[in-house]
Amino acid sequence: MASGVPRPMTGPERGAETGTRARVARLILEEGPITASALGERLGLTPAAIRRHLDNLTGEGMIEARDARPHGGRRRRGRPARVFTITNAGRDAFVHAYDDLATNALRFLAETAGPEAVSEFARSQVADLERRYKPMLDAVEPDQRVRLLAEALSNDGYAATAGRAPAPGGGDQLCQHHCPVAHVAAEFPQLCEAEIEAFARLLETPVRRLATIAHGDGVCTTHVTPRGDGASGEEGIPASKAIRQAAEGPVQHKDV
Repeated sequence: MASGVPRPMTGPERGAETGTRARVARLILEEGPITASALGERLGLTPAAIRRHLDNLTGEGMIEARDARPHGGRRRRGRPARVFTITNAGRDAFVHAYDDLATNALRFLAETAGPEAVSEFARSQVADLERRYKPMLDAVEPDQRVRLLAEALSNDGYAATAGRAPAPGGGDQLCQHHCPVAHVAAEFPQLCEAEIEAFARLLETPVRRLATIAHGDGVCTTHVTPRGDGASGEEGIPASKAIRQAAEGPVQHKDV
């Protein structure tokens, strides 16, 4: 006869539960802010199941809930929709390989050889990424390159997405929802500078970094200038200089 007391999960069941929870957290990292219903639909989970995982992740400090921003600035009647985003602790749970070792190595390099040596190191690191991506991007039409770059970055663990930019003037917006070197880049922005310089070369158009995870933003957001607008950044600044200036600090951006 069945008992009213819940049956404890066995080893395999507990593993499946943990695996599903990790999938929920990963999807929030990649797609957040996102609603519970959207998560359930994407993962094929019942409302009760997705709510259980969200409650557990919230309790563990991995995610947080907040009211969704109203579209067009108008708040609809009734209870506002709730969306879920990853927290800093949740992002830290996704492996940041050798952060301490990398930071200490770059500190030693900066102290012994100077800041420019760190910049040279950063450019050498991103050069491999650029070599791998360039043939793929050159093989498609220019208007497809931002999307393909996002796919390539996602395959390398950056959880990237691409879409039309909400800012005046058009263009595209590239968002990286995960940064494997965010903790290191917080101290050494040269890593971010080298990355966006590579993006500009790969896309053959100026880009502007609007926000970075390293500076405390939820997403690394890059605005890609429409092709044909010239080789200048804002107010006629050469693209290379605009890229470096943009990397010096984040500005307000739109979560996607």
